[in-house]
Amino acid sequence: MIVIKYGGHAMVNVELSRSFAEDVVHLVGQGERVVVVHGGGPQIQAELEFRGIGSTMVAGLRVTTPEIMDIVEKILTGRVLRDVTNAIIQAGGKGVGITGRDGPLIVVEQLTRSATGERIDVGRVGEITKVNPHLLTALLSAGFIPVVAPVSADLNGLAYNVNADSVAGAIAGALRSERTIFLTDVPGLMREWPDPKSLISALTYEEAKGLLPTVADGMIPKIAACLHAIEQGARSAQIIDGRVPGAIMKALGADFGTVITA
Repeated sequence: MIVIKYGGHAMVNVELSRSFAEDVVHLVGQGERVVVVHGGGPQIQAELEFRGIGSTMVAGLRVTTPEIMDIVEKILTGRVLRDVTNAIIQAGGKGVGITGRDGPLIVVEQLTRSATGERIDVGRVGEITKVNPHLLTALLSAGFIPVVAPVSADLNGLAYNVNADSVAGAIAGALRSERTIFLTDVPGLMREWPDPKSLISALTYEEAKGLLPTVADGMIPKIAACLHAIEQGARSAQIIDGRVPGAIMKALGADFGTVITA
């Protein structure tokens, strides 16, 4: 079982998008079961700018007003989910698109603290309280490749913007995945951001947890998701550079990015 968080530049570059889809289909052809969780930050930002709506980031999370939430849901569950699913289908895979609200796969409540414990107010951003993986296991058993948009809902059905890294980590834990891969726009975790010479190729859960308060804001959700995945039963989590063609296959075949293990 492999859970892949797909985001960043790899999503908006046509060649990288095609390469990603081909890698996923190749893995399934080799007998792997794969779940893809996609982000969509660049697409959301572009739509907000087009509409003249300002937005801010706090602790790596987008402050989400009700107005922004409407746009987030339309972009992620409409345009982006369909684009990613279609890319996998065009590559020869049996892609099927779902959201965190379906099933329901993901149940959330309003997030009030950052991954480092700081109290924050980010509006309609959800914190995951429960994962119901039955829909995913049914799709996987039938030979499909589930593509998950991270928009999820609380117990009252209210939609929330949920960080895709967090959703991927939670799903990986619930499915006890052998590998969890996070595609990013950086080579991996760095001790001295953004110096590539400070790249950490491998570290343990405890070492990663100790670094969490010291890393740049944008890396906080990714490391927190890696830690959560391992806490819930995933065997490893890997942060890789999605701007590199064939990144998924490179991650599986050699030292690439940062690997966090239990």
